[in-house]
Amino acid sequence: MSSANASPLWQPDRERIARAQITKFQAWAAQHHGAPSEGGYAALHRWSVDELDTFWKAVTDWFDVRFSTPYARVLGDRSMPGAQWFPGATLNYAEHALRAAETRADAPALLHVDETHEPRPVSWSELRRQVGSLAAELRTLGVRPGDRVSGYLPNIPQAVVALLATAAVGGVWTSCAPDFGARSVLDRFQQVEPVVLFTVDGYRYGGKEHDRRDTVAELRRELPTLRAVIHIPLLGTEAPEGALEWSALTSADVEPVFEAVPFDHPLWVLYSSGTTGLPKAIVQSQGGILVEHLKQLGLHCDLGPEDRFFWYTSTGWMMWNFLVSGLLTGTTIVLYDGSPGYPGTAAQWRIAELTGTTLFGTSAAYAMACRKADVHPARDFDLSRVQCVATTGSPLPPDGFRWLHDEFAESGADLWIASVSGGTDVCSCFAGCVPTLPVYIGELQAPCLGTDLQSWDPSGKPLTDEVGELVVTNPMPSMPIHFWNDPDGSRYHDSYFDVYPGAWRHGDWITVTSRGSVIIHGRSDSTLNRQGVRMGSADIYEAVERLPEIRESLVIGVEQPDGGYWMPLFVHLAPGAVLDEALLGRIKQTIREQLSPRHVPDEVIEVPGIPHTLTGKRIEVPVKRLLQGAPLEKAVNVGSVDSVELLRFYQDLARKRAESGH
Repeated sequence: MSSANASPLWQPDRERIARAQITKFQAWAAQHHGAPSEGGYAALHRWSVDELDTFWKAVTDWFDVRFSTPYARVLGDRSMPGAQWFPGATLNYAEHALRAAETRADAPALLHVDETHEPRPVSWSELRRQVGSLAAELRTLGVRPGDRVSGYLPNIPQAVVALLATAAVGGVWTSCAPDFGARSVLDRFQQVEPVVLFTVDGYRYGGKEHDRRDTVAELRRELPTLRAVIHIPLLGTEAPEGALEWSALTSADVEPVFEAVPFDHPLWVLYSSGTTGLPKAIVQSQGGILVEHLKQLGLHCDLGPEDRFFWYTSTGWMMWNFLVSGLLTGTTIVLYDGSPGYPGTAAQWRIAELTGTTLFGTSAAYAMACRKADVHPARDFDLSRVQCVATTGSPLPPDGFRWLHDEFAESGADLWIASVSGGTDVCSCFAGCVPTLPVYIGELQAPCLGTDLQSWDPSGKPLTDEVGELVVTNPMPSMPIHFWNDPDGSRYHDSYFDVYPGAWRHGDWITVTSRGSVIIHGRSDSTLNRQGVRMGSADIYEAVERLPEIRESLVIGVEQPDGGYWMPLFVHLAPGAVLDEALLGRIKQTIREQLSPRHVPDEVIEVPGIPHTLTGKRIEVPVKRLLQGAPLEKAVNVGSVDSVELLRFYQDLARKRAESGH
């Protein structure tokens, strides 16, 4: 596998390596904590997993984490699940997120952009003042440590203020984007019983205004634990009866008071996509997120006070929480609220130009859509400040690497391309970017520091240059402290630890190459398994979607009652394309030549569209269940998908196949 890419697509030059924070960290950790001074990243990573306690102590020292109460030791109990990090310590996440106000009061902490494409700054001192005012008001409303505070909000500065004020008082934040319908939001918020709800009257997307006042009224009716509702008039409407005005709660000039909470005190609740049942309510801690995100953003993403960090995301996706944590490194974060493709496909690149973005984060799907739409980012926009383009959400296909590299190289740019992979479950990356390592096409640069990432076979044996299960064999501080409403921990245990006791199994197929890089092949729970050979769906999508006629595709492997295996490929065609014999032939030939004859589907079926989760991931497992005859309401949580109508197509197909004896 590793021999496929003999030479790297990109190598950092000496100057970039020398100025990278991770280089400085390694030299400092060698001097103060016994880290290896030679051997580069590979040696540092080995040390970080072999000497886990020392590594995380070094991280807290390097980033000057402020413990209100000191810790007894770094790792009390190592066992997973249930590892105890920094027992005895108290601290506050929001205090760290607002630290830059002390030294850079007038610099922008936030740059807010909507579909008018006019960036509006919020300074560090103004952000700190608003958080101080709102935190005091939350305390007046009776919000105490551990109380849940919820936001039905787009990606706007008010959402960041609300999160930080909640964290400052020791409350537990949770949010959904306003394009979620009432049922989807209630599936999430009813589980955690919030006492405060921040809402907007609507939002703007794709050049249109979307009124959400009826949805907000329904949320208020169905969340009996609410003590207060706070209205943000994004569309300019009056506050509904009984709601408080945002402006009234954020106008005072008071210093924020930061509640010192235990290291493992809950910070926020994130939700799994919830495609097959109620979304899992995943709880992560103030301290765990603080140290994990400092490591990830400060060392791996190489962010600091001079940077501008933009990731296209909504408040319903973990990448929003990750983006907000950019504040921990003193970085200016860019909040874009709007359609990723308005007024045209190139919109996100325009945002990067307008804001002077240095780290540009997006989805692999967006990069591929730009390639298909013949967008030329570095030619058409001034992206001279962009140092790194990072992608996540799904594996970036080799064509995506080549396209990004070539587009920027034409303008003379030295672009670092970072494909990263992690999960909502840890709100971080298992593998991804390292500013001092080369980039190989189709590969993630390396496992992240402190993360003992391995590829295992079914018996738990580590593999190199072979496909296996993504496993993490040591605890990470940002692993969930628990799931909400899972008193005995059984749902948490069954989600990650039932296959390999004591080791986290994430549910992805990966290859760890002999050069130390990582290849992601897609989800292992929807893995194609033909004649005992396991194949990742991502490989097939990458091959098929190169064809201009194919807008998007979905491949499913269905075990048949008679022991057979049916592997259909569903294709959503581009406007004007027709699935005739010629196109059918080209699809099969492309897959055969680029992958193998074994990857060629049994059937190619045209569909009106490919269903996704609300965070934009293709829905594979529920479609597989529908094709196996499961009823729609059992196969999928309908509130978690972007279009139930699209799923009915697969339900009807399963019924017709059953009637015809298939």
